[in-house]
Amino acid sequence: MFENRKIVVQGIFVLVGLVYIIKLLSLQMFDDNYKMKAQKNIKRRIVEYPYRGLIYDRNGKELVYNNPVFDLMVVPREVKDLDTTAFCRLFKLTKEEFEVKMKDAVTPPKGSWSKPWPFIKQLSIKDFAKVQDYLVDFKGFYTQARTVRSYPHQSLANALGYIREIDKAQLDRQEDNYYSSGDYIGKSGLELHYEKHLRGRRGVRHVMVNVKGVEKGPFKGGMYDTLSVPGENLTASIDLELQKYGEKLMRNKRGSVVAIEPSTGEILSFVSAPSYDPNALTGRNFGENYLRLERDTLKPLFNRPLMAMYPPGSIFKIPQALIAMQMGVLNENTKYPCNKALVKCHPHDSPVDVMGSIQHSCNPYYYLVFKNILNQDLDPNKYKDTEIGFDKWREHITRFGFGNRLGIDIPSEKPGNIPSNSYYDRIYGDLRWKFTTIYSLGIGQGEIGAVPLQMANLAAIIANKGHYYTPHFIKAIGEEGKPLAEYRKKHDTGVDPKHFDVVIDGMEKVVTSGTAMRSRIKGIPMCGKTGTAQNPHGEDHSVFIAFAPKDDPKIAIAVFVENAGFGGTWAAPIASLMIEKYISDTITRPHLEKYILDKKFYEDQILDIN
Repeated sequence: MFENRKIVVQGIFVLVGLVYIIKLLSLQMFDDNYKMKAQKNIKRRIVEYPYRGLIYDRNGKELVYNNPVFDLMVVPREVKDLDTTAFCRLFKLTKEEFEVKMKDAVTPPKGSWSKPWPFIKQLSIKDFAKVQDYLVDFKGFYTQARTVRSYPHQSLANALGYIREIDKAQLDRQEDNYYSSGDYIGKSGLELHYEKHLRGRRGVRHVMVNVKGVEKGPFKGGMYDTLSVPGENLTASIDLELQKYGEKLMRNKRGSVVAIEPSTGEILSFVSAPSYDPNALTGRNFGENYLRLERDTLKPLFNRPLMAMYPPGSIFKIPQALIAMQMGVLNENTKYPCNKALVKCHPHDSPVDVMGSIQHSCNPYYYLVFKNILNQDLDPNKYKDTEIGFDKWREHITRFGFGNRLGIDIPSEKPGNIPSNSYYDRIYGDLRWKFTTIYSLGIGQGEIGAVPLQMANLAAIIANKGHYYTPHFIKAIGEEGKPLAEYRKKHDTGVDPKHFDVVIDGMEKVVTSGTAMRSRIKGIPMCGKTGTAQNPHGEDHSVFIAFAPKDDPKIAIAVFVENAGFGGTWAAPIASLMIEKYISDTITRPHLEKYILDKKFYEDQILDIN
């Protein structure tokens, strides 16, 4: 009996032993769960952020590059035996700041005890060098390399735009699930429009770390790693030296300069004045600097070439003449007297034909031209007749790019305003308005609004004798690339090219013996048109559009100087200096340059970004 009991007890021990042996074998040889948990204690997943694509000007000069920075990351559950005092002293934090950051790191939905959290963002190389040797003393903390944008030249800020950490709304809207919280994304300008080309593709690196969190090499030889892919570089159409010169001429002035290559639609210069140093909106001081710029009464963040709508003034007489000739209500020999009883005008020869009307910018001439466009006796009811003519005119003028967004490759472009038939019906009632109600449209005033980009595009249309390409900044994406397809499409105004010759001759006379004589350039035949846009809120605005050379246009330009008065006084000289700079790369009229540079319509306010 005793022997049987002994055998049973021994059998139980053997059976239990076998169960443990089998379980251990299963855990070690067949079940990966514990193995993976053990590996997680010594493995760290690090996101490899790609280099964002660079941006160059048309001559290969760097406009935007990447500057390395480092985020100090924390995995809260790995933080052990932390000397908080030493940590705060090293990173120049107060105890309260440290506690707030640690609380954020563990608070859902963004924070987690087990996931990495950016404890301090964007340490510079200099700051990183000061702390890197001490990081081994702080378990649970490590650095992750990132890049931020930097600008070797303080130019083109309003077009280049800026990048910033993605917000929740953008995360929720994304369609390809590319971005995660904490990623950076283009927020404005070219950075936003070309985000998918610039951003590249992220990679992942798995590394072994010791108990102190120090990297000891790749996990399993890097077999689970993926390489990051750099973003595509962009070649801009901007001429950096011309851009700098335009910004120099517009210093202490409010307004815009937009220059376009007529044959391609490529933007050569894009000045919004006043502007700011693009380096202000990069790095750790982004929020502080943005707030200061936003509160600046001079509105440097306001992108005037795209967003400031003004009455175009007398430059609008050019498309009026072209439309009237196309509609058959005007020919190049049609003469009208300068009848100041119709509308105010300055003294000049009278009567004038089309060429003379442009040379001398005759207001009564275009009062009558617009009247003949609108009233063609197509209906016995004079109100209905006006509406019929108005609709035909509006169809023509919008084909010149007015009243619509042109589609430039940066956001925030406004369409300007060409009033509609229904607009006047709402104000005056159907068939209750006529030509005398809206005659001011004939000279670019009244309800018409245009942005400076549209004015420059008008100059390009005239240079091309009737067509244009959508203005754009990027002429090549990647190596040996091209612009996007939509920027190679030709847009026609519907006006026969034969009608442009007399207009172009008149624009040449504006410069040689008309309202912009002081802006003549020796050796460069330039065609231009002055404008003085009425401003109910103060001094009138100075406007000028031009292109040159006359017979082989290389540059079309629009200059708009707010509250500066007559177009020939300020806008025209600035345009002529820009044209001379671009075509001959020299300035032969230093007295004119000094005259422009010395004029201050306001005092510069410099933002200290140090």
